[in-house]
Amino acid sequence: MSAPSCVLLGCALVAMLSGCSGGPAGAARLPPTPDTASVLQGAELGAGDVVEVRVYQEAELTGLYRVDADGTFDFPLVGQVAAGGKTPGELSQTLTERLKAGYLRDPQVSVFVKEFNSKKVFVLGEVHKPGTFKYEDRMTIVQAVTLAGGLKPLAAKNSIVLTRVVEGAEKKFVVPFEQIGLGREANVVLQPGDIVFVPESWL
Repeated sequence: MSAPSCVLLGCALVAMLSGCSGGPAGAARLPPTPDTASVLQGAELGAGDVVEVRVYQEAELTGLYRVDADGTFDFPLVGQVAAGGKTPGELSQTLTERLKAGYLRDPQVSVFVKEFNSKKVFVLGEVHKPGTFKYEDRMTIVQAVTLAGGLKPLAAKNSIVLTRVVEGAEKKFVVPFEQIGLGREANVVLQPGDIVFVPESWL
């Protein structure tokens, strides 16, 4: 999602929430904790991501590789490999096919994401430094708000809105941030693409 799109989304949310400190109508309270390992293995790779490639019984081929700006990286024997837009599973299949083509008889290739630098989360609204932030494995909403400089004095601490794509559809969840800080609610684990919007309290 581009920065302008984020700004427009933030404006839309401001309009939706104006005049109240509660979350949007129909929003659920606290999303389920995502299986981040599955999320990351099913997400498409992009520039800056670091993957670990393991080739069974081929130590010289096993290692860490960073995806370049053009979506490719150089791999021993086969040369340049296109990774951008592929999931780790699809990249594993590509490497297997390339290695089979004249290099190894029966290569067994596994690909694991070590750094998902191309994936972002967005923090908007009543925070000191709203913006786009690199997603980290098991990243929480507390971490994201901290990266955004923390809450402003007028933030509606218990009405933060988390927007997430679930099974292809956008869903909104109300997050009681203050209760999380007090240990009364579990911290919320984010996933790539999540949008955190902090409304202003009108009380």
